[in-house]
Amino acid sequence: MANPVAFELRDDVYRRPLETATKRLGIAAGWKCADIGAGGGDVSVALGRIVGSKGRVFAVDIDPRRRDQVAEIASRETQVIAITQAAEELVLPEKVDLAFCRFLLIQVLDPKVVIKRMAGVVKTGGWLVIQEAITSAGRIGQTPISALEAAMRHPDIGIMVPQMVKELGIEVTDCWAEAPVALGDSSESRYLEAMTGVLVADEPIMLPPIVTTIARILS
Repeated sequence: MANPVAFELRDDVYRRPLETATKRLGIAAGWKCADIGAGGGDVSVALGRIVGSKGRVFAVDIDPRRRDQVAEIASRETQVIAITQAAEELVLPEKVDLAFCRFLLIQVLDPKVVIKRMAGVVKTGGWLVIQEAITSAGRIGQTPISALEAAMRHPDIGIMVPQMVKELGIEVTDCWAEAPVALGDSSESRYLEAMTGVLVADEPIMLPPIVTTIARILS
């Protein structure tokens, strides 16, 4: 398992794909959202700032310690409700406009079950946003970062998500990939060190691309 520092750095280096997705969808004040596999709450807080006091964000994580952490962070500035629940058993008090996950399917037993549960909490006309990695595509210079793959149950799930969504009868409206790239001391190199113990000081790094899949719930 990665240490807490690794998760904090990951939220930082993969922040841009979240911003891209929220802008493309036009998420606005008053939306109700669910962040599944919320972890430390970085995404939940970011969504909460967009939806404002009239919106709501359900931050769902299987770890009860994460619930308390999210509640503490969110209470200062956003309309976030922390819930302890496994993604495979997802049930919310109300339907939402958006169900989001990032780096969740890469570690669950059955990604397709989780996608179906997420779709089930979205109102008709609402959205799924799924962001998952293609871990084997990460590079230090021209060398694959193989140490990252060993820690994941489905290391390349990102490339499979659009097909999984389509097989569930859900319309995929958009998908694309983004990869953080850096040279020398950076958030990217520190994240890599926290995850693998490998310190890269003077070679280019491309962290695993993250594939964003956007789908619309039509029924």
